[in-house]
Amino acid sequence: MATPTTLASTSEASAWEVWEEEAAETLLDEMRKHRMSYKALSKALERLGIYESAAQLNRKVNRKKFSAAFLLACLEALEPEEEPNARPLGLPTDKQGSN
Repeated sequence: MATPTTLASTSEASAWEVWEEEAAETLLDEMRKHRMSYKALSKALERLGIYESAAQLNRKVNRKKFSAAFLLACLEALEPEEEPNARPLGLPTDKQGSN
């Protein structure tokens, strides 16, 4: 017989599964949009200092268990490289306040 704690845990787990599926589908959609394979994504992540093989990436995405940081890094890596010293997301683009 299920206890209230078990039911709550199951319900929460189901809620997370929806978001995990959404994250994986978002990444896969972007990979398709950019026509990038896991091997190419692996190479692109290297420019961000992240070293994972194509097989590791495939398993991680198919398990649908990865962090928001991993998703953001992959989305950044999917974008064409604009300049050799690309800034990480969120850093200011200009030097306001410097003299």
